Amino acid sequence: MAKKAETVEEKLRALYDLQLIDSRIDEIRNMRGELPLEVEDLKDEVTGLTTRLEKLNNELQSVEEQIKSKKNDIEEHKAAIKKYNEQQKDVRNNREFNSLTKEIEFQTLEIELAEKHIKEFKANVEYKKNLIEQTAEKLETKSNHLTHKENELNGILTETEREEKALTKKSEEFASVIEDRLFNAYTRIRNGVKNRLAVVSIERGASAGSFFTIPPQVQVEIAGRKKIMTDEHSGRILVDAALAAEEKEKIDDIIKKLK
Repeated sequence: MAKKAETVEEKLRALYDLQLIDSRIDEIRNMRGELPLEVEDLKDEVTGLTTRLEKLNNELQSVEEQIKSKKNDIEEHKAAIKKYNEQQKDVRNNREFNSLTKEIEFQTLEIELAEKHIKEFKANVEYKKNLIEQTAEKLETKSNHLTHKENELNGILTETEREEKALTKKSEEFASVIEDRLFNAYTRIRNGVKNRLAVVSIERGASAGSFFTIPPQVQVEIAGRKKIMTDEHSGRILVDAALAAEEKEKIDDIIKKLK
């Protein structure tokens, strides 16, 4: 078990070391940014478009089969008309002739209705083909975009995954030497500020990233490393510039070896 930091200076160094490590992890994760979510969203879109394209092709096939069926019906109706026309030549009375004439009229109406349906089906076929073409183009665009984003994400993961794992382990190591109360305060401050910087150094008389000047007497106390002090405006833990420079050099060497 790692020995806990005992003196205030040891605690400040441990806190700043942890901050530098955690900031590098944040940097790596920011490099990925929204890419994982983008990739997932694109995958969902590609899946949805693929399903839609399959459905449209099935619908098109169904309509084309209906056209074929109606054309077969027309041929059957024509054959029936031909048969009734032949039968009219051999009728023995007007009643039979009129009955056949009605059959012929009925078959003719059926042909007209079938032709009307075929016309409607053909219009639907054109509509479906246009939809299929548009959907296929959109699918191709989204698929290409997905491939590009996946390659981009995989490149970043390949480049940083090993480093991130090693840094996470280091973060745990550095956190283990900090007393629980102080570590909890560090975590709370980190989670409460936008840039996730819980420990910052003094730069040009102010805490890093702040425009509020720290009184000279307070700066002297911070440099004395006898007391853990926080910025009254942001609540962040403050360290002096010299300590920060020393620890940054140390942590930079550690990070270089992890890459």
